[in-house]
Amino acid sequence: MESLAQLEALCERLYNSQDSAERAHAENTLKCFSVNTDYISQCQYILDNASTPYSLMLASSSLLKQVTDHSLSLQLRLDIRNYLINYLATRGPLPHFVNASLILLLCRVTKFGWFDDDRFREVVKEATDFLSQASSDHYEIGLKILNQLVSEMNQPNTGLPPTHHRRVACSFRDQSLFQIFQISLTSLSQLKNDVTGRLQELALSLSLKCLSFDFVGTSIDESSEEFGTIQIPSSWRSVLEDPSTLQIFFDYYAITTSPCSKEALECLVRLASARRSLFINDAARSKFLAHLMTGTKEILQTGRGLADHDNYHEYCRLLGRFRVNYQLSELVNVEGYSDWIQLVAEFTLKSLQSWQWASSSVYYLLGLWSRLVTSVPYLKGEAPSLLDEFVPKITEGFITSRFNSVQAGFADDDDPLDNVELLQDQLDCFPYLCRFQYQTSSLYIITTMEPILQAYTERARLQTADNSELAVIEAKLSWIVHIIAAILKIKQSTGCSMESQEVLDAELSARVLQLINVTDSGIHSQRYGELSKQRLDRAILTFFQHFRKSYVGDQAVHSSKQLYARLSELLGLGDHLLLLNVIVSKIATNLKCYTESEEVINHTLSLFLELASGYMTGKLLLKLDAIKFIVANHTKEHFPFLEEYRSSRSRTTFYYTIGWLIFMEDSPVKFKSSMEPLLQVFVRLESTPDSMFRTDAVKYALIGLMRDLRGIAMATNSRRTYGLLFDWMYPAHMPVLLKGISHWTDTPEVTTPLLKFTAEFVLNKAQRLTFDSSSPNGILLFREVSKLIVAYGTRILSLPNVADIYGYKYKGIWICLTILSRALAGNYVNFGVFELYGDRALSDVLDIALKMTLSIPLADILAFRKLTRAYFAFLEVLFSSHIVFILNMDTNTFMHIVGSLESGLKGLDTNISSQCASAVDNLAAFYFNNITIGEPPTSPAAINLARHIADCPNLFPEVRQTILYYSTPP
Repeated sequence: MESLAQLEALCERLYNSQDSAERAHAENTLKCFSVNTDYISQCQYILDNASTPYSLMLASSSLLKQVTDHSLSLQLRLDIRNYLINYLATRGPLPHFVNASLILLLCRVTKFGWFDDDRFREVVKEATDFLSQASSDHYEIGLKILNQLVSEMNQPNTGLPPTHHRRVACSFRDQSLFQIFQISLTSLSQLKNDVTGRLQELALSLSLKCLSFDFVGTSIDESSEEFGTIQIPSSWRSVLEDPSTLQIFFDYYAITTSPCSKEALECLVRLASARRSLFINDAARSKFLAHLMTGTKEILQTGRGLADHDNYHEYCRLLGRFRVNYQLSELVNVEGYSDWIQLVAEFTLKSLQSWQWASSSVYYLLGLWSRLVTSVPYLKGEAPSLLDEFVPKITEGFITSRFNSVQAGFADDDDPLDNVELLQDQLDCFPYLCRFQYQTSSLYIITTMEPILQAYTERARLQTADNSELAVIEAKLSWIVHIIAAILKIKQSTGCSMESQEVLDAELSARVLQLINVTDSGIHSQRYGELSKQRLDRAILTFFQHFRKSYVGDQAVHSSKQLYARLSELLGLGDHLLLLNVIVSKIATNLKCYTESEEVINHTLSLFLELASGYMTGKLLLKLDAIKFIVANHTKEHFPFLEEYRSSRSRTTFYYTIGWLIFMEDSPVKFKSSMEPLLQVFVRLESTPDSMFRTDAVKYALIGLMRDLRGIAMATNSRRTYGLLFDWMYPAHMPVLLKGISHWTDTPEVTTPLLKFTAEFVLNKAQRLTFDSSSPNGILLFREVSKLIVAYGTRILSLPNVADIYGYKYKGIWICLTILSRALAGNYVNFGVFELYGDRALSDVLDIALKMTLSIPLADILAFRKLTRAYFAFLEVLFSSHIVFILNMDTNTFMHIVGSLESGLKGLDTNISSQCASAVDNLAAFYFNNITIGEPPTSPAAINLARHIADCPNLFPEVRQTILYYSTPP
């Protein structure tokens, strides 16, 4: 670099240029600062002398990468640490992003050196020195250092093994975290009058980070709304039992606005989740609970801050914590419980009415109420729970609010009926409220539903109808059906006799079954393209899924007499078989009538598979005429969705289900007759000349056939059923697969389903690929697989790379590696036969597999998760069963393979690191068994290994060091 000015200009281009080529050139030129350790002193020079923030940012981020990726000497790391503390203390105000980067660097150096020298652990004391300075800028830097330090200690780093990270985090928790939490509380007390709010936010953030620390190494998913009980250490007890700790956060909520007020509530959420055993006795815990209830009650009485959406949501989460950590018996004994529960009930009703604003927050409130009502049977003592008064109002309020939301209307992409997760959240808790006073709730649901059902029935008879009016009716019916389905899902709850609950379940189910008679009749049979109709049919499918689990099949044969007696009176459905017939008829109707809605088709097939794969329900299905028809006529003429390319993925599930039903009966004749539609496709493809094989008709026929066959193959779970499919496929139809892969190599839409079918076909699950001792089938199958992979590999490697290289090349390659791994490890081929008889099937396929893996940069292998898994699974099999092939490679290739194992050992995925360790173990075993026995190696493989080690004597020491470093127990 000729001058500092030139570097500053390059940094400006790197961070600010709109021209991608200019940015790439700057990045390439400046890369040396982050990869070459000789440039560390240059980074210091830049920090001391550069005037532009982008140059400072370059120096800081480069040092961060150096510290993370390289093993720097202890003295150098101490020098960097001391320099940074001095730099932050003496350098004037810096841009926020530069400050943040320098502080992150300081904390990273501290974490990586935590066990190397005691001076690294003095960072808390040095941050406290910043807090004692007169200037608010220094105070801010001190708080930022502590914030970043807690964050850094709490999250794993790519350059640090998970076990080492955990050891550092535990040591930091025991030695420094409590002190930092106390500093945050002291800062909050001192900063109550801070006008700008900047320091208040940092102090609150610090408290929150301390309370959110992963105390016991459970790797809490902070994106999850439910994080359970927080295992705060016992040494914190005195501070948590001190009333001023809770009060400071309630005070901050009152005196600040969002985001500070939201963070204060988040701290309270964490404190409310503290483990029960933290408190010295029940009296201390009750006092803590009373303080929480008083604080939340005051917020409800004043309504302060709840107009802000973030505060509102966080406050709902705080109320939700009462259900996780406290029993109803504890709540009712707190003074002021009756006022508190009344205010919470009013707040819940108001939240339900404000459905547009509070839809994502209602979950926590419903969760609280569901926990309260399920605790009623265990409530002892005289204190009243008052739930009888409030729960029915909340039940009705919820249903009314759903109807109001329908009436107001949603944009098509924003309807909660389409958001499966939100729907699940809301309906997980609500059924417990309904079953709390089931007689009242069910009567309300029935009286609400009947006029809507009547209106829907009347519209079916009309020649034309108002689509918008029908959409509203269907949306209301969808909500009611979802609610009834959710109630059936939990089947029963305590506090009410099972017989009476079954009768009420029958009453509700009868209304849904009546609705099913209407949905596909009259004008409704012309509305399959309407979203509201699709939502209603998906709600009905959900109802069937929950009804089946509770009242049909294996566990429910003799335990649902009351329900079927009542259904027989109402609808004439007196047993499982009649009801299954209704379900199957709906499945068949959906598969015939829906051609464009992937969601409905997938949901229908999911239900169909559940029915077929249940032992009892599967046997019952075979008695139904509708099922016999489906098994015999699974063609696009009867099921148009099979012709839709967008639904081609659904074909695998459809044929998986068909396969279950075919193989349930031990009948080769039935198997052959059921496979007739697929046989016709094979015949057409076999008769197509090569010159016509690249047409769209062939393409879509091949894609569909491979997806169908994969489904059938997935359903073969025994030697008998697999034998039926194998004899049907081999040798007659295997040439079509080879022809398909040869002609369509450059089209992943074709090769992916074809290779995935092959991967399923060679998988020896449940020992299904067990041939007779005199049968050559295992060897013959492997030869076909070898031809297929060699044909694909030789062609794909000759094709140029494209922008989407994963979809175009890598995906096919990882599926090939999976096929080969499964075939090599399937234990149905004697691989010695190939060399004995001069058959190159094994050596050719291993050669092409190696070429495919070497064509992918290691960085790309590690970047794509599925590719990573397939690659390391393949290496494990090679090192386990075909190590001679590995050892016969040239030294560079051998070292590349072993180097990739080292990268796998460093990864965070334990399955992959275990596979790599197994591969290294097999290599080491071969070495000790063949080279260290005191005699010169004699076999060619042993001689090759000796040569590799002579060329690279550090091979084993480096790998051993990696294994020891990355597997040290915490």
